[in-house]
Amino acid sequence: MEYKDYYEVLGVPKTASEAEIKKAYRRLARELHPDRNPGDATAERRFKEVNEAQAVLLDPEKRKRYNELGANWQAYANADFSGAGASDWANFGGAPGGTRWTYRRVNADEVGGFSDFFREFFGGAGGSGFGAGGGAQETTFDFGGFNAGAQPRALPADVRAEAEVTVAEVARGTERMVDVDGRRLQVKIPAGVADGARIKLRGGGMSANGRSGDLYLTVHVKADPRFERKGSELRTELPITLEEALLGGEVPVPTPTGQVKLRLRPNTQNGQEIRLAGRGLPKRGGEKGDLLVRVRVVVPKLDEAARKEFAAFAEAHPQPDPRRKVH
Repeated sequence: MEYKDYYEVLGVPKTASEAEIKKAYRRLARELHPDRNPGDATAERRFKEVNEAQAVLLDPEKRKRYNELGANWQAYANADFSGAGASDWANFGGAPGGTRWTYRRVNADEVGGFSDFFREFFGGAGGSGFGAGGGAQETTFDFGGFNAGAQPRALPADVRAEAEVTVAEVARGTERMVDVDGRRLQVKIPAGVADGARIKLRGGGMSANGRSGDLYLTVHVKADPRFERKGSELRTELPITLEEALLGGEVPVPTPTGQVKLRLRPNTQNGQEIRLAGRGLPKRGGEKGDLLVRVRVVVPKLDEAARKEFAAFAEAHPQPDPRRKVH
């Protein structure tokens, strides 16, 4: 295995803190990103090295093994020595019956801190394929012989990726681009998708010897401060004025696909819930859930003159005591 000085790759000392490593990584990743250096093989190689370096140095266990073992750190982590004797361990010999190692390649979004960096500098998930959540790519090599010196034979492997979507995208469905081994795959995310749902793209994984693994995309629904979701049903709070509550009127209400007008009846009460049928999220079969609107009356702040006027109005139109118990 070719030894790479990850500290040198990032341009930081061995005593660098986590914050210093992240800062160096973000600067280099922005400078070397393929979208900024199309067709530049050197920049692409350096970009991969930078991602590899920060993935190791930001993981406390990996960094510890790397500092202790140098070039051999990953071999210790990945080699399968089950059944091997002490001499086999010392010389990295394969276990009887063959040795199977896994080579793990990490895409940009799996690297700690990169998602925030990418959204800041390159426009987030709506931009290039990296915003979809590149995920980890694993290739398994079967050495098939008694020792690790045998010629490896790559096996197909699955790929796991992640994508973040908004409530608006859940309402209408969306798509994400995922980079897998140089291929850009388009994955359709259906309307009404649940948080944590996993979408399988058959044959979208790593290819080897004429076969391909599968791509598994885990979907995360981004929280929307306007809505509370329960399945296909949404809840939202609607602030209204005292005038609107007493006299009624039309007020705008947010939905996942845009605003609609809600007609309030006179004497609408604070805390009253109004159900808007079919304004929630899609269900199976094409139907939609409801949007439940909870009214919150905002009482105005009156000056002294206005309070006197209101006192005269209240005296002329007395309100029954709402705290009186009904027997």
